Amino acid sequence: MTTLKFKRFNIEAYKPGKSSIKRLKRIIKLSANESALGVSPKVKKIISSKNVNFFRYPDGKSKELRNQISKKFKCDKDKIICGSGSDEVIQMLCQLFLKSKDEVIVPKFSFLMYRIYSKIVGAKVVFAKEKKFKVSILEILKKVTKKTKIVFLANPNNPTGTYLNKFELIELRRKLRKNILLVVDDAYAEYMRNSDYKSGLDLFKNKQNVFILRTFSKIYGLASLRIGWGYGQKKIIDALNIIKPPFNVNEVAQKAALESLKDIKFISRSIKHNIIYATKLKKFLDKYNINSNEVSANFLLLDFAKCKFKAKYFYKKLKTKGIILRSTEDGYKIKNMLRLTIGSKTDCLKFIRAVESIFNK
Repeated sequence: MTTLKFKRFNIEAYKPGKSSIKRLKRIIKLSANESALGVSPKVKKIISSKNVNFFRYPDGKSKELRNQISKKFKCDKDKIICGSGSDEVIQMLCQLFLKSKDEVIVPKFSFLMYRIYSKIVGAKVVFAKEKKFKVSILEILKKVTKKTKIVFLANPNNPTGTYLNKFELIELRRKLRKNILLVVDDAYAEYMRNSDYKSGLDLFKNKQNVFILRTFSKIYGLASLRIGWGYGQKKIIDALNIIKPPFNVNEVAQKAALESLKDIKFISRSIKHNIIYATKLKKFLDKYNINSNEVSANFLLLDFAKCKFKAKYFYKKLKTKGIILRSTEDGYKIKNMLRLTIGSKTDCLKFIRAVESIFNK
């Protein structure tokens, strides 16, 4: 019998937030930081139209979409690359910059794909401690060596919901060695209305050693279509286009993303909804000694340290009521905590009633 040899990776596979419960058809999924309001009516209209030629290959360079992105965010279209989700852009960055034994620094509790793609190409992942679940500039700088090539961070951070303010982010870039690429993931930037916050794109639009990640999966509600984009030095974009799969973003995703950028009213409504219900849920949970981060992105990290119930018990009780939160033990290794996505008005109210029933039994 022939034995085929292949690479074996010492990597824990990504585990997404659960989306189903056995024997239950109707569930409330608050585990994946998806859009509370779904997608823009403009997107629904374009998807249901008959103007998509499925037998044709999509535009491999996403030219029309890049033009719209550049207008919307006042940036250079030639410094934009689109990907099948921002995940794919992360993957391409790792392929482009990293080789075996290079080092990548990531916050200890951060989006799992940074470490996974880095390890796949053979780089060493170095974890920087967080302070009270907030990314620490000092701890990142402590981990820098001659082998450091990339620092990845999401701002605000997933799964903790904390963020670096604009001055901290600028300070980090200033203190890092110039030949280290700082990758700032702006996945939740649209939700941020905190006065001391600035997105990576706003801060570093003209920096050559900063690369920005953006996604259409969150506030725009296009998670299923897998579309995101990256912004960086033109030389980096040109190099990424050489290794990019030729038709990585499908035609429906491109058209949907185009329309979603145009619907300013929908985005404003999504932001307003998030602020109202994140604040409401935070105050409600405080009554039961379930503490969380200040309102930032479209999720809260729930801390059960002072609660009479453990996170595991709370998680299981909610599942019996058809409600799924994100276990932070899977992948993140954060004990006695859960991540709660801010859902629709109906979902939030059902969650509140379910919590009341758990504590008032």
